[in-house]
Parts: sequence; C-alpha cells; structure tokens
Amino acid sequence: MTAATLTHEIAVEDPSTEETIARVPRGTAEDVDRAVAAARVGARRTRTIAPADRGRLLRALAAAVDAEREELARLETRDTGKPLSLARGEVAGCVGYLDYYAGAADKLHGETIPLGPGSLAWTVREPVGVTAHIVPWNAPLSMLCRSVAPALAAGNTAVVKPAEQTPLTALRFAELAREAGLPEHAVTVVAGLGAEAGHALAGHPCIGSLTFTGSVATGRAVLRAAAEHVTPVVTELGGKSPQIVFADADLDDVAAQVVTGVTANSGQYCDAGSRLLVERGVHDELVARVVARTAALTLGPGIDDPDLGPLVSAEHHRRVSSYVALGQAEGAVVADGPRAVPDRGHFLAPVTFTGVTPEMRIAREEIFGPVLVAMPFDDEEQALALANGTDYGLGVGIHTRDVDRALRVAGQVEAGYVMINEYFAGGPSVPFGGTKLSGTGRERGLVALDGYLRDKTVVARVGPR
Repeated sequence: MTAATLTHEIAVEDPSTEETIARVPRGTAEDVDRAVAAARVGARRTRTIAPADRGRLLRALAAAVDAEREELARLETRDTGKPLSLARGEVAGCVGYLDYYAGAADKLHGETIPLGPGSLAWTVREPVGVTAHIVPWNAPLSMLCRSVAPALAAGNTAVVKPAEQTPLTALRFAELAREAGLPEHAVTVVAGLGAEAGHALAGHPCIGSLTFTGSVATGRAVLRAAAEHVTPVVTELGGKSPQIVFADADLDDVAAQVVTGVTANSGQYCDAGSRLLVERGVHDELVARVVARTAALTLGPGIDDPDLGPLVSAEHHRRVSSYVALGQAEGAVVADGPRAVPDRGHFLAPVTFTGVTPEMRIAREEIFGPVLVAMPFDDEEQALALANGTDYGLGVGIHTRDVDRALRVAGQVEAGYVMINEYFAGGPSVPFGGTKLSGTGRERGLVALDGYLRDKTVVARVGPR
C-alpha cells in the first residue's frame, strides 16, 4: 500500500530522455506516522504466523516478482536509466533474495544454556516489530528486496522510503506483496523526500530497526535521528574500492573485470571498483587495454539496452562532471579520447585518469560515476598502503595467479568484502558490508537476519526447592 496524501507530488523523470514519466505523492511526516501505525497493527499479525507459513508467503512473493520480471525490469530501466539487461539481472536477484530468506524463515531458533540441576535457561529470537528501510536510487528494487526479504522472514512488517528519484518499482512491489497474499500492512511504501519522509522515518520512536543505504553525509543524519530512540541501524554508506592488479595476472581478463567494476550501472554502485592499483611493470599496458574496452562501450537510453545508460539526474551529472574537471585541475591526465554522447539525457562517457597521486581528491573521494583513477605500485607493501589509504572500506578486488599472495593481501586489506580474480562476485547467501566510513552491520547471508531479530533470554528454576 502507499501511505501518502496527494497534497504534494514528486515528478519522476526518465534520465535517458529527461521526460516526466509519473507523478507520485510526496509523503510527509504525518504520512510516515500513519504508515508506522498501520505497520504496528500488521506486526501483531505477522508475528503470529507460523515460520513455515512465512516461508511459503515469501516464496509466493518471489513467484509474483518472477512472473512480472519483464515489466519490473522495464519500469526500473525507465526510472533509473540503467540498461535493460542490467535491470533484468537485478530483478532476478530480487527473486533470489526472496527465495533465499523464505528458506530461512523456519530456522530462526534460539539455544539452551546448561546451568545445572534445578535450572533451565534458553533464548528466543523474536521479531523487532516494524522495520524501516531507506532505499537508494542506484538499484531501487534490488536494495529494497535485499533488506525487506530478511525482515519479513523474521516475522516483521516493513515501512519503505524509496529515493525520490526512483520510487516506481517500490510502489509496485508493495502491490505485489498484497496480491501474493502477505498480510495487510506487511509492506508499506511512503514516497517522499529524504529530508522530510526519510528523516521522519529514521527518527520515528516506534520502529524496531532501520536499514539505510546512501551517502556518508545522509547516513550521519540518519544515525543521529535514530540515536534519539536508540534504534539499531544497519548502514551501507559508499566506497572508494580498489582493484589491486599484480604483474602475473591475466591482463585481458583483468581489463574486462576492471571495466565492468567501474562502468556497470554507469559507475553508480557503492562497491564500484573505482581505483585501479597496478604493479608498475604492467601499468601502462593494462591502462591501454582498459581504455580500449571503454572506448568500445555503447551509450544510450536504458530501454535500448546499451552498455551504459545515463546518470540518474541532472544534479548527479553535474556532481560527477565537476569531479572530472577537478581531476584535470589537480594535474591528472584523461587517458580516453573524445567521445560523443546522446544530445538528450544525463549521459557521461567513461573517464580513465592516469598520473594520479594518493592525495588528489579524485583518488580519495567517492565520485559515483564511470570514473576510474589509475595508480602504479612497486611492491606488495606499497599496494596495501594505497589500498588502505582511504576513509572507506567496502570492496576490494585482488588479481593475481599467486594464491598465497592473494590470501595474504586479502587478510591485510581494510575492507568488508574482498573478491579474488572476479569483481562483483557473490550472491544472496554471501554477507556484504563495509568498514570505516563504508558503514556498519551486514546485509545478505544469514547474518543479515540479526538486524531484524531481538534475543530474549528466559531463566527458570525447576523442581523442588
């Protein structure tokens, strides 16, 4: 259901054409109050549903999403501008999240603790009640399912605040949840601005947990709002993820991995591999291969399924473009040749910078676009210093044929998610999250369920006194 009045509206744009494709209600703090109140009523119902039945409901929802996968992918593409094949893959990932957590729903048990004769102690894992989910614009449906699926599996209800730029698939997901047989108010969506509906949801006194994905600045504001009521929060806040390439790696394969890592979704992923750290002896050769691959990529409207779609908005295009100009002003060199882009839409061709030094802002700050910064290193120690020389700690790619070195470097990088010889590896069963400014807590995997459960301990004296 939607829980917003029609007093104000938000225009939703197709970033490929800059045309308004929908108008949705602009939810207020009062709308959030109503949504949370309805979700609290729903939570009293969902916590009484047998765990096996919760699993069956999630499987029914997975089937409903799968049955509408093409329509959802096209809606996501028009909303975000991403290539249609990428949107299809993300919808398939949503089905995977729902199926995975459906299987976990009846396996959330506590433990017994031996205290000796005359005493019993055990723990019970209970739902937290109403869970709040503030979802980003870069992968709206995927990020929604990543956190809502475990929340529902644990017996909670979910109130979702999608990004104001991309609310359409969240609204349709809530409809599919009702159509699939989930209880009323199990999934409630409030479309609105972050400073209004998002802030009200983060600081609401009646939510049991909060999951947020977005920028560090907004994450700090969300954490401050949640701290007022000591609400547990899981955050994913961004990254400046390095791909570390040693000279013995398969350079052709690495070039493909690097290009995918920095241009997928036009670089608008928190774990985009945006820093290329290369052993000096193969630095120039690998950069040349990367530039040749990016030059061959097609740009166009997402619905035409190019390699790269547009950036999500004019505002974000200005931000990323300003970093490209900043890099040149800082003395870095653009290795790519001139490239035409479509006349309409928020398009930006991939940019590869060389001559980058660690103190440059383009080497330290998250750009969130198809912008790669390349830096050479001379040995493993210097590679680790460069990789760890950032305030972020989300993803790391390591490319080498030397297994011992790969494992040694994996053990020393300061990041929550390490991939060896394959970037964007993993899936619903693999925990994901960061360290340092990249966030707190983990999503995906069984560990994600911890954010939507609270443990209760019961101790009893039994037998004669």
